[in-house]
Amino acid sequence: MHIGGLQKHSLIDYPGKLGCVLFLTGCNFACPYCHNPQLVGPPGSRAAALSIEEVLLFLETRRGLIEGVVVSGGEPTLQPGLADACRRIKSMGYAIKLDTNGSRPKVIRRLAAEGLVDYLALDVKTEPERYPGSICRRCEAEAVIESIRLVMESGIDYEFRTTCVKPLVTPQTIEPIVRLLRGCRRYVLQPFRAGTILRPDFFGGIDPCASAEEMETLQKIAAPWVEQCILR
Repeated sequence: MHIGGLQKHSLIDYPGKLGCVLFLTGCNFACPYCHNPQLVGPPGSRAAALSIEEVLLFLETRRGLIEGVVVSGGEPTLQPGLADACRRIKSMGYAIKLDTNGSRPKVIRRLAAEGLVDYLALDVKTEPERYPGSICRRCEAEAVIESIRLVMESGIDYEFRTTCVKPLVTPQTIEPIVRLLRGCRRYVLQPFRAGTILRPDFFGGIDPCASAEEMETLQKIAAPWVEQCILR
């Protein structure tokens, strides 16, 4: 396991639970607006900040104080030791939420089948067909679409999320996205917040942030397609 960091307490990352967040290094995407550029690249390409044994020791000291562990990244499903780590964390009584970009449906299927995750959060960046060139060099749109279907049929609590960053997410692109999510339980729209990002040059000096009014417009377009559409 290549662990880039640990946020010891979080009230917002695991819905309904007091949790901590485990950040795994390595990602097969290169979202230009990524706020964790230090986690991008192949797993192991950057020095690990913690070992899994150190994380488990921390969790041992927090029994009864926190309820869940958010496994985030980077992209956690790239890690060969992910299933074993989840198994060990679950054995300590913690619920696990997995944040994923949906590019590796086989891993998601295995984790769900073995009961190793309790909550799935899948980021839908834009229309999957538009991922190459903006989100990643190469990506199989079919893999992301398969993951979306898998999450919805898993029987596990879940949410889909989209960071509303222009020009990737606009009133013109939001409807094709929610068509893929039709009937899903929960769809979360998140505003993009400026800061240190992976590729500021991608935006060519244009403000990629959506205003409050634009966020509400996106929500109105998306809401009829899903059971619950919320702004976070």
